Amino acid sequence: MDENLLNDVVAAALAAGADAAEAVGAERRALSITVRNGELEEVEREESRDLGLRVFIGQRQASVSGSDVSSEARAKLVARVVAMARLAPEDPYASLADPERLARGPLADLDLYDPAEPEPEALEARARIAEAAARAVPKVTNSDGGSASWSAGQWRIVTTAGFSGLHRASSFSLGASAIAGDADGMETGYDGRSVRWQGDLPDAAAIGTEAGSRAAGRLGARKIQSTTAPVIFENRLAASLLGPLIGAVSGPSIARGTSFLKEKLGQPVFAKGVAVTDDPHRLRGLGSSPFDDEGVANGKISLVDDGVLTTWLLNTSSARQLGLATTGHASRGLAGPPGVGPSNLTLVPGTRSQAELMADAGAGLLVTSMFGPSLNGNTGDWSVGCSGFWFESGQVAYPVNEITVAGNLIDIYARLVPGADLEIRGASNAPSILVDNLAIAGL
Repeated sequence: MDENLLNDVVAAALAAGADAAEAVGAERRALSITVRNGELEEVEREESRDLGLRVFIGQRQASVSGSDVSSEARAKLVARVVAMARLAPEDPYASLADPERLARGPLADLDLYDPAEPEPEALEARARIAEAAARAVPKVTNSDGGSASWSAGQWRIVTTAGFSGLHRASSFSLGASAIAGDADGMETGYDGRSVRWQGDLPDAAAIGTEAGSRAAGRLGARKIQSTTAPVIFENRLAASLLGPLIGAVSGPSIARGTSFLKEKLGQPVFAKGVAVTDDPHRLRGLGSSPFDDEGVANGKISLVDDGVLTTWLLNTSSARQLGLATTGHASRGLAGPPGVGPSNLTLVPGTRSQAELMADAGAGLLVTSMFGPSLNGNTGDWSVGCSGFWFESGQVAYPVNEITVAGNLIDIYARLVPGADLEIRGASNAPSILVDNLAIAGL
């Protein structure tokens, strides 16, 4: 969206009585194609242009958004949000980011935008190849479809604190889902990837083959008796264990006192040697950005260093509430005040392969699918539905399903052992993880 348009909106807000204002413009184009059983099933195309405005009157704030950016609509939007702010309750921590914390000078070029726009026929061809490869795997009996998509967009923010920044990015995705069956039942399997640059996508046939193989490999899954045993979470889903960590170290949770880690800053939370980083400047990263959603300068941090929790994740509001400085982790949409979120979160890999972790554990559960997690944010008690494979003598023995793994995350994090097989697949990544003793609920 044009910078001059956003400057005009901010100026209009000040003229209408706001003390400070922040305008955000977002534009997006997208195309998605799905095929199923060799036939074209769905084509979706999107083009959007949206405007968001947040204003402050003293310690009161309000925000609105809209998709009509005509001069008449902008005038109505400004009048509405200023009127809302006059009626809003006071918030002693509400404000724009401190000017000294804003990103200045040339912003980092993170190589997030591929100008190539694929033709619909090209996306359809990729989806067909992926689905056909999945259907060709022995024991695959049906398809949940193959899909290919592309999107490109930009996000621009202008504030009365003197910040103006543009963030532009593209995304290319490819996936396939297969259904395998035999006399005893059916199982599903999926594989997919999303990348910033088209040339970084894996081979479509390889994605389909992996989806089919994962479905076929699940056939014959058994239920097991409840037990306590070592559990390995494979690298594709191991980062799910970091989700509760982020919620527990976010500034708003700490300020409310609702975090199971609220007393742990500066203390060992993981085993010695374990590290967790967050890097918004990773080249071509799916979570990368040259500044946070308040315009604050950001950069790589070590959230956990040698097992020790080193920082909270803070935006301006939560930092002020805690008497600290923002860490550049503001995250927001077009409307509403900023929340807190990570960028490219990574559990730093260890030295043992998944096979070596299994050998170390001897017998236990290899989790390859998770669903329905449950967390008590105050205590860290956590459980999740799982399926995967039982292994014995360090070797996969048979598939298992309909099981639940449970424990307390403070205890789990302290005993977690990262493997060596880190693969960057998204904005949150981890190698396979071994936890030496977890409760497994089965029959």
